[in-house]
Amino acid sequence: MKKAILIIIIVGMFSWALYDFVFSSNDTAEQADAPPAGSGNQITTQENQTSETEKTGDSSEVGLEVGNLAPDFNLSTMDGDTIQLSELRGERVMVNFWATWCPPCRAEMPDMQKFYNDKDINILAINLTETESDLMTIQNFVSDFELTFPILKDENTEVANTYQIQPIPTTFMVDSNGIIQYKAFGAMNYDLMVQEFEKME
Repeated sequence: MKKAILIIIIVGMFSWALYDFVFSSNDTAEQADAPPAGSGNQITTQENQTSETEKTGDSSEVGLEVGNLAPDFNLSTMDGDTIQLSELRGERVMVNFWATWCPPCRAEMPDMQKFYNDKDINILAINLTETESDLMTIQNFVSDFELTFPILKDENTEVANTYQIQPIPTTFMVDSNGIIQYKAFGAMNYDLMVQEFEKME
């Protein structure tokens, strides 16, 4: 009787060891096929980075964040010409929202003119015309500061609303693909303009 019980115990232990061995080797094989722990997020991140990189082409989502395609607009200049942002694709653009009554706007204008003279940049200085007393005020401002870059008139603040402008000046640096690469709330100085310009394609 004792031998029978001993044999049953030994057979049971052997069966359990065999069962454990078979199933643990299956788990090991599955783990070997699976990516290492924590790498799932890395793969997802890489896929996200790829899709974000792909979005920097013409199929980018239109928006106001860095990496978005800048919303298109079409405005008249003080000289009576019309400028459309999308027509400047292939060139780097600085889009600046300003007004004559804004002290920081006045402060950055000489630096913007120097930047325009020194670098191959298109500056679109969008005046919030609806907030001005009259067009002559803008013209006098342009003459006083000897500005030679285009001054665009946002007469109904339609473009300013599209760009959700609150503080002025506000500046968007847009690369040659039409993608926003930098945003500034408040006045920029010459060195910062050059620095952000040189980062863009």
